Amino acid sequence: MTTQHSSRDRLEQALERIADPAGEGARACLTVYAEAARAAADAADARKRDGITLGPLDGAIVSLKDLFDVAGEVTRAGSKVVAEEGVPAVADAPVVRRLRAAGAVIVAKTNMTEFAFSGIGINPHYGTPGNPADRARVPGGSSSGAAVAVADHMCEISIGSDTGGSARIPAALCGIVGFKPSKRRIPTDGAFPLSYTLDSVGPMARSVADCARADAVMAGEPPAELAPVGLAGLRFGVAQGLPLKDLDATVSENFAAALDGLGTAGVRLSKEELSLFEDLVQANAKGGFSPPEAYAIHRERLKRRGGDVDQNVRARIERGREMSASDYVELMQTRARLVRAFDARLADLDALVMPTTPIVAPRMTEVATPETFMPKNFLLLRNTAIVNFFDLCAISLPLWRRDGLPTGLMLVGRNGHDHRLLRIAAAVEKLLSA
Repeated sequence: MTTQHSSRDRLEQALERIADPAGEGARACLTVYAEAARAAADAADARKRDGITLGPLDGAIVSLKDLFDVAGEVTRAGSKVVAEEGVPAVADAPVVRRLRAAGAVIVAKTNMTEFAFSGIGINPHYGTPGNPADRARVPGGSSSGAAVAVADHMCEISIGSDTGGSARIPAALCGIVGFKPSKRRIPTDGAFPLSYTLDSVGPMARSVADCARADAVMAGEPPAELAPVGLAGLRFGVAQGLPLKDLDATVSENFAAALDGLGTAGVRLSKEELSLFEDLVQANAKGGFSPPEAYAIHRERLKRRGGDVDQNVRARIERGREMSASDYVELMQTRARLVRAFDARLADLDALVMPTTPIVAPRMTEVATPETFMPKNFLLLRNTAIVNFFDLCAISLPLWRRDGLPTGLMLVGRNGHDHRLLRIAAAVEKLLSA
């Protein structure tokens, strides 16, 4: 986060980027709080002049994904139907209250996949913000506008959600950092739900440090600087099998180069064969958690106005109708057992490593039909969704752009080991940027 200039100056630069007709502001930011943000920035600058601070986020320019409650506003969740039928929120979501109390300057609400149910980032109602590396490509989802806003300097930190990769996927495709915390650490109250079981709230930014600052505030924890961690001697497991299948040439090359760099830095790399990945596939064979939980949330809405919902999102939600109560209960019990097993499997590792996504951002023309959309969506979600199912924490770091397209390196940690993972990520980030 840049602190050399005043909060008001940095805000005005962000607002200029949002308003630029040649940029992606109209598609990335659905609501802009220009005057309220100016008042908040001025207040932060006044505190600074008086030697007062509310913490490390005081004066930071922050955006919110369109699924967080803001008092007095309908929480659209990227949906035209909800925008037209919804009831204004009576209070800010807890994470929003915590951000405001920490002095964050809320500049905008950012675009997203309708109901947060896709890794692609397309929105047929409000437009799709183009990927910063190539505007003809998708930004990734579901926190699409959040990632574009950070990458295009419309804000310094974006707050997104992550149910199967919704913060890490767009971070990887747009060349920024995205963090998915252990679910239990940050309240999801006041965030429009997709899956009660898997939803989590996480930040995106241009640095690990900024993600860590936002994470601490949202978790209600005291801020702490990222103490240096020496990479030499750390044990990283390179996940074999499923996470390395069907990598495109750019991802494969960048991932291999990253592993070489880690090895040169003294990280002890081991190939980890994880039979639990096959257990995950079998457990989710009847649909997983998101479709039935989303169907329970949206079934009446789909009966009334299903034709006004993104066809790709609607198709995924309606698959939830097919799962029986007994299958759902069995899935819950199976997951609990597998979560314990995976945690034990990671006990001797400092982190598990894999590509964040197996492919670079597809062109928008490549996902223009349901037949082309679904396979790309599956690939983009595949690696990141592992983390949510096994109730872990993870961070995506940007890798070298050998052909101009960003890719991501995902570091995965055990549940509750978030602070340790962030410290490790800061050291890897320094290595990758050297």
